Amino acid sequence: MNQPETKTAPKSAFTVKETCYAGLFAAVIAIMAQISIPMPGGVPMTMQTFAVTLAAIVLGAKLSTVSTVIYLILGAAGVPVLAGFTGGLAKFVGPTGGFLISFPLMAFVIGWGVEHRRAFPGAFVVALVAGTVLNYVVGVAMFCALTQSTLAAGITACVLPFIPTAIIKAILASVVGFAVRKRLN
Repeated sequence: MNQPETKTAPKSAFTVKETCYAGLFAAVIAIMAQISIPMPGGVPMTMQTFAVTLAAIVLGAKLSTVSTVIYLILGAAGVPVLAGFTGGLAKFVGPTGGFLISFPLMAFVIGWGVEHRRAFPGAFVVALVAGTVLNYVVGVAMFCALTQSTLAAGITACVLPFIPTAIIKAILASVVGFAVRKRLN
């Protein structure tokens, strides 16, 4: 007798576990975005960059990039996941939009450093700094373009006040992230 052919589902790019982690970290970013301190230059200090760094350390390059893209799609669709329980496309084309749109790149670079830290000594620290700098570069460029500010004004409003907290957030995300990553593996 002939056995009927059974069809198997196409292989997914991600396991169920990985998909859940990506969604979970998109939610973590959304929650941390609500911790926001208004700053005089118009760019608030939020914990989004802490959460993006944390996602990159725990999930690695590919999955943390997916997680940040999920977060940004939710925000662009109008779900109030961005800082101050806001959402919508206007946030992405406003003065702070560059910081948002650079999150996937930031996550990928930092995640790459995590994945290659054993093969290349110092890769993680270099990637952590590079990812953070990319976030600032894209953010400041868009801020300057949209507010017609000089580069010096953009750096003064968007970078200088945030350097101390960026260092603290990077260290904290590294300590927590590597502890969580160790538990998950």
